Amino acid sequence: MHKSGFVNIVGNPNVGKSTLMNALVGEKISIITSKAQTTRHRIMGIVNGEDFQIVYSDTPGVLKPNYKLQESMLNFSTGALTDADIILYVTDVVESFDKNQSFLEKVKKQSAPVMLIINKIDLTNQEKLIELVEKWKEVLPDTEIIPISATNNFNLDHLLKRIKAQLPDSPPFFEKDALTDKPARFFVTEIIREKILTNYDKEVPYSVEVVVESFKEDKKMIHINAVIYVERDSQKGIIIGQGGKMLKKVGTEARKDIESFFDKKVFLELYVKVEKDWRNKENKLKDFGYQNY
Repeated sequence: MHKSGFVNIVGNPNVGKSTLMNALVGEKISIITSKAQTTRHRIMGIVNGEDFQIVYSDTPGVLKPNYKLQESMLNFSTGALTDADIILYVTDVVESFDKNQSFLEKVKKQSAPVMLIINKIDLTNQEKLIELVEKWKEVLPDTEIIPISATNNFNLDHLLKRIKAQLPDSPPFFEKDALTDKPARFFVTEIIREKILTNYDKEVPYSVEVVVESFKEDKKMIHINAVIYVERDSQKGIIIGQGGKMLKKVGTEARKDIESFFDKKVFLELYVKVEKDWRNKENKLKDFGYQNY
């Protein structure tokens, strides 16, 4: 009998959801930085076996929205609760129990089985971990609790075993050689955005959206033109940097990662444009692929 199901990864920002997703899928599907709100979309990673298919979903960290982009991000996270066959609620060893209580209440009400994943256990000791597990048992009494370290691949074999055990009987949802539901262009935009998140401070990375305007592939090379949108003229200057130095750095770092992602030479051209207040414009959010608009 073949098993298939949607295993949706939810939780607060910075608990390691994207690291866990990549470790479970065995490929870098989601970008990872130390900054909160790195993930903006719901991204699927597909794992295939002879008699199973697991469709993992990485989702944005749950937060109280301050603008329309964050509303869209929250919709991706709450939507992931309703269509899940299994929910992985990820927390870590430093997060407080009452953080985002309202979302936790929604998790409790779901009919799908919930596994509470305590990540980053390499940052604590056995005694504190036992204490933590006991406290979470009080908060989510009907939930299976699995402590892991996603960065060290610790206890992921056990987690996978438990996921497989609870998958429903079903034919595969995607082709058996599929890795994700996202097109190639999406990963180009995410890699560029990752480099912006790691190279710039404060509000600038959060004011940025990346759009691939052209993606042309021949036998030897991929030619890519991408636009980095910012909200203000001053941000455009920061992204470009003195004499174009910063933009060049981002372009070089991104190109190397895109080349290793596609295993092919890449010619990457980056441009910077201002689109005032795009994070609060529904039509722009729609153009940028935030489906809720």
